[in-house]
Amino acid sequence: MVKNYKKEKFETLKIKSSVAKKFRRHCKKMSQSQSMYLMIMLDFFEQNDISPYEDLGPHKMMLANLIKKRFNGLIAIIKNIEKFQTKPTAAMMSSLFEVKAKEEKPLILERKQLEKGGAGEKNHLKW
Repeated sequence: MVKNYKKEKFETLKIKSSVAKKFRRHCKKMSQSQSMYLMIMLDFFEQNDISPYEDLGPHKMMLANLIKKRFNGLIAIIKNIEKFQTKPTAAMMSSLFEVKAKEEKPLILERKQLEKGGAGEKNHLKW
């Protein structure tokens, strides 16, 4: 038990014996004293604003919808980045490489043609 509650006195609650047995088994399974476990359960209900009589179905659906909205927002951000940053950058890079490749090909062809022309012409090349 927590130190703050060691000095408190015990109170009696009237609970049906079948409920008490079930509660004790559950407390043992969770490795908690009965008082602490009951307090943890009450804190859980209060913090999450849940009533034991409420069905958790709507809460689950709201949570699922929230997650879906967040995923849709994330997908929209990624598509935006792809559309305005990645694709234009890739297009610029590919156009640069295409221009560079086009510039290099004629130089290689010219050099081969000049070498075929003879040894005398090779000496007069100006790069």
